[in-house]
Amino acid sequence: MSKSLARVRAALQAAGVTHAPLEMPGETRTAEQAAQAAGCHLDQIVKSILFSGASGQLFLFLTAGGNQVDGSKASALAGEPLGRADAQQVRAVTGFAIGGVAPLGHLTPLPLWMDPKLCEFDTVWAAAGTPRHIFSIAPQALAQITGAVLAPFTAL
Repeated sequence: MSKSLARVRAALQAAGVTHAPLEMPGETRTAEQAAQAAGCHLDQIVKSILFSGASGQLFLFLTAGGNQVDGSKASALAGEPLGRADAQQVRAVTGFAIGGVAPLGHLTPLPLWMDPKLCEFDTVWAAAGTPRHIFSIAPQALAQITGAVLAPFTAL
C-alpha cells in the first residue's frame, strides 16, 4: 500500500469513517474518470484544487466535479492574491501527486473551503491519495472532518 493511501485510510479511520477507499480498475485522475468509475453524477466528485497565495501559503478548495473555481472569489476568501499551485508545491505540502490529492491526510494542515453544490447529494466521492483510489462520504461529514468552510467560490 502506498504511503499516500495509508495516510488517507488512517485519517478516515481516525475520523470514524467506515467506508474504506476503493481501488478502481482504471485511473481516476480527472473528475470525469472518477465519476465514470464510481457510477455517479459528475458533480458528486470532489475535486481538490490547490492555489498558492502571494505569501507562499497553499489554500485548498473542494469543488463539485462540474464546477470551476473563480480565482477572484477564491482570492477574496483567502485574503490574498492566488495563483495555481504547481505540482512540486502540491506534493511537498500535501504529500499527494496531482490527480490523487485527497481532501484529508495532508502532510501540512491547509485552510480549506467547500463548494455548497456538493451538499446537494447524499454521497460524494473523493480521491484517496492515488490516481486509482477513491472513497465515498456524506458531504456534511466531509466538511466536518476536514474543517472545510462552505462558501461560494465557483464560476457561474
